[in-house]
Amino acid sequence: MAFAFGSITLHSNTFYLTLTTPTPISLNLFRTNNVILFGRGFSYGHSMSCSHQRGSIPTIVCSSSNKPSPSSQISSTAKIRSEVLSPFRSVRMFFYIAFIASAGLGGLIATTQLIGALANSSRASEIPDTLKNLGIDFGAVSLFAFLYFQENKSKNAQVARLSREENLSNLKLRVDKKRIIPVSSFRGIARLVICAGPASYVTESFKLSEPLTESLLDRGVLVVPFVTDGNLPTLEFEESEELKPPGARRKRLWQLAPVFISEWSEWIDQQKKMAGVSSESPVYLSLRLDGRVRGSGVGYPPWNALVAQLPPVKGMWTGLLDGFDGRV
Repeated sequence: MAFAFGSITLHSNTFYLTLTTPTPISLNLFRTNNVILFGRGFSYGHSMSCSHQRGSIPTIVCSSSNKPSPSSQISSTAKIRSEVLSPFRSVRMFFYIAFIASAGLGGLIATTQLIGALANSSRASEIPDTLKNLGIDFGAVSLFAFLYFQENKSKNAQVARLSREENLSNLKLRVDKKRIIPVSSFRGIARLVICAGPASYVTESFKLSEPLTESLLDRGVLVVPFVTDGNLPTLEFEESEELKPPGARRKRLWQLAPVFISEWSEWIDQQKKMAGVSSESPVYLSLRLDGRVRGSGVGYPPWNALVAQLPPVKGMWTGLLDGFDGRV
């Protein structure tokens, strides 16, 4: 039998429960009511996380929120950003509708004239000109209707993309035991790279990034590992490295952990569905400094390409190349 001591903290409409056990807890995965719980400083699960360090008292941090999932809503912020990015789209769409109405009215008049000419043999000479005008009006209606629907399709796609980015910015990340902040807080500070896949995929991504740790951090890259199979990834940091700069820098690169896992899972599944990617496929997604999605793909993150294409976040190029974050 194990005993735990804890405290509850209320923050807005979210409860945070911290439990401390006097005896070491097992790092083996266990499940309860769709909640996945395990440790080593990463919060993978529905709404719980467990932090454990060798030689320290294990701590479990649980969080619960009654906020509705934002993934199904189009935020007003996304609509405003769409207007800013395409300021003349509404003007074009207005003129398309005006031209459709004008051509439609002209076609209606030409149709009545054609009926009158067909009914009166003395006006048979007007039929060719009337047919010509009717064809022009019909062509104008078809053209401007096509342009309007294409513009509207482009608008909806842009608003949907911006809304997904806005939903991503509202997702929460755990920085340490006491700090949980939204993704939007990293705008202008870090370029996040989300690695979503089974534990083996996250472990291999961790190993592949090791030789480039310094270069990635110099470019403001921080990794968000998201495990989809409920297993524990092996992200080992040697104890002897904890006080050395290489070990500390390595931990900083991989220190972030998602919370409210159901919202993260829903958002990632939505991206996979829209991209036509299998729900079982491991994927990565990288963000720009301003929080926009830079690129994504199936498989391991291209760490070498990130180092080659991204400018450093410090130095003479700071801020100047923020919009030129490459394609990966």
